[in-house]
Amino acid sequence: FGATTLVPLLTGFSVPVALFSAGLGTLIFHLLTKQKVPIFLGSSFAFIPAIILVAQLTGDLRYAQGGVVVAGLLYVLFSYIVKMVGIDKISKVFVPHIVGTMIFIIGVTLIPTALDMSSAHWGIAGLVFFTALIIQGLLKGFIKQLSIIIAIGLGYIVTSITLGVDFSPIQQAPWILIPSFTFPKFDWSSITIIAPIVLAVFMEHIGDITANQTIVKQNFLKDPGLHRTLLGDGIATMMAGFIGGPANTTYSENTGVLALTKNYNPAILRLAAVFAIIVSFIGKIAAFFTTIPVFVLGGISLILFGMIAMIGLKTLIKDKIWYDANKLISVAVMLFVGLNTNLQLTEAISLSSMTVAAIVGIAMNTIVTQITKKTTRGD
Repeated sequence: FGATTLVPLLTGFSVPVALFSAGLGTLIFHLLTKQKVPIFLGSSFAFIPAIILVAQLTGDLRYAQGGVVVAGLLYVLFSYIVKMVGIDKISKVFVPHIVGTMIFIIGVTLIPTALDMSSAHWGIAGLVFFTALIIQGLLKGFIKQLSIIIAIGLGYIVTSITLGVDFSPIQQAPWILIPSFTFPKFDWSSITIIAPIVLAVFMEHIGDITANQTIVKQNFLKDPGLHRTLLGDGIATMMAGFIGGPANTTYSENTGVLALTKNYNPAILRLAAVFAIIVSFIGKIAAFFTTIPVFVLGGISLILFGMIAMIGLKTLIKDKIWYDANKLISVAVMLFVGLNTNLQLTEAISLSSMTVAAIVGIAMNTIVTQITKKTTRGD
């Protein structure tokens, strides 16, 4: 819940629409995966920097929606390719050190945004930051799963006591509210900024499904099949873009909840999806989120964005890149490009640094692999 609502708060999307699209997206996912995979779909963090960039360039979030729709369409295309080619061959392109670097770049490029948000009140932002850090590091079980909500709640309470919070939006909001659905707009520039992010979340999806099936002790990559889980994720993301929500993704938190509760019944996740849809129509809840101070969100964002970067770094460490010069060179070039370069192809079309880094990384890995093979054969 905390992560699903935080993404629209950071990007400008509607919280009720994000909850609605998460719930409906989850139901779509279960329908397309034969109701076998215990997964909940929520707002994706990977798209945040691209969505913010498009909003700044166009001044209209509906162009970001258009990019999300096309991203979902690419997911659907990937599902078809995986079905035709097979997961083994696909995995050779999206190797761990490329994916890990892409995830690391996403986290690092988001941190300045969190710092800017926190600068409005460093004291309370720091309180939120360290509260979440302590809960994550020292506590266990269900309380640990609620670290985001507890930290934001504490920051909200302290703010209301020390600085004051304007509660009038909550008082004026109706109990029943129709979410503010909006239709997307499309232009090439926004599409080329947002859509290629699927290169990063594609392997994240595989990782989530793999971790999920490890806990449940079932092979979801074969039954119902990776092509079906990708299709479910893609259609759910397209739906979110069409109605005004952020891109959906299979949640890593989902695996933690399964491991904690030992309850692997997919019907429970569908119940959670229905609950999310119901909550999206409660106006008082939507109004409450608009009253959360930006520095409170900044404090929790420092944790979340830092964790994204660390997940990428963990992937690189696990892949033992330090012992492979070719991998180190690829990672170094990707970091240089990903942290410094936005490529303007035409007046209307540009590629974000994240996209350029992904293209460069995949190209370098493909070239190095072919050279290595030829050298090994003695060509």
